[in-house]
Amino acid sequence: MSDPPGKLPSLNGLKAFEAAARHLNFSLAAEELHVTQGAVAQQVRGLEAELGLKLFERLPRTLALTGEGRAYIADIRRAFEIIARATGDLRPQPIRLAISTTPTFASKWLIPRLPDLTARHPDLDIHIVATDRISNFQIDSVDLAVRYGHPPFGAGLTSELLFEQEIVAACSPMLLKERGVPESIAALSSFPLLQDTHNFWPEFIEQQFGASATQHEALAFRRISFNQTSHAIDAAIAGQGIVLATRTFVTNDLAEHRLVQIGQIVLRGPSDFFLVWQKHRKSEALEAVKSWMMSATTRRE
Repeated sequence: MSDPPGKLPSLNGLKAFEAAARHLNFSLAAEELHVTQGAVAQQVRGLEAELGLKLFERLPRTLALTGEGRAYIADIRRAFEIIARATGDLRPQPIRLAISTTPTFASKWLIPRLPDLTARHPDLDIHIVATDRISNFQIDSVDLAVRYGHPPFGAGLTSELLFEQEIVAACSPMLLKERGVPESIAALSSFPLLQDTHNFWPEFIEQQFGASATQHEALAFRRISFNQTSHAIDAAIAGQGIVLATRTFVTNDLAEHRLVQIGQIVLRGPSDFFLVWQKHRKSEALEAVKSWMMSATTRRE
């Protein structure tokens, strides 16, 4: 059993001394400690009396540490740092979990729902890796990925369907107010078509209007192309044209009337969205985020 520590001076006196030594001013120390200037001065005087020596020279507009004060403050600061570090070590540290997604999935699905995730799991330190490049689980320190494609996704990986890709046409309600609902392929040709790298427009036009590829090609559609689907969606919300987008990415926009669906045609995409993780990777944090993501696809945030 270790010996008890020797008699310690007043902790409030030490705090007042440390703050005053940093500022060399009782008034500024008082502001930091949320007490009066007189209280700081009194606590420092009490500490000096307890120690039997002067820690400060009181000058007209400032303070100056005495030799004893300079020697004492160095050890007191180290002691406070040790206490702060020991206290911090007692507190639970956030659990880091990295999620790899495409930029569109991050901006249109994950980020709008992050407040719900962080509220449900405040102990998690979420790191989002948003890139079109397929992240490597080991090299990029990724715990969970959202992949667009078909399983299997690689050796040592397992997956679960997050949601199927269903594609709808949508545009700003203001644009429809100006031009009316396009009920024919000729009427559609008066709208700019917002296009991403997938370009599902030929299939949509054929199914919505029964137009052949020849009829489609005969009309001069004005197109605006984007390398990210999220940018095409943003352009549609801004009234720049009609977008074909994965319905899950525009669910909230449709519900909150930033976008209106054009027609009833829902295209089935060539691939779907899957959660992917390493088979051997087991943790409560990973299971919690997987469960949250699966449940979040079934409700509107």
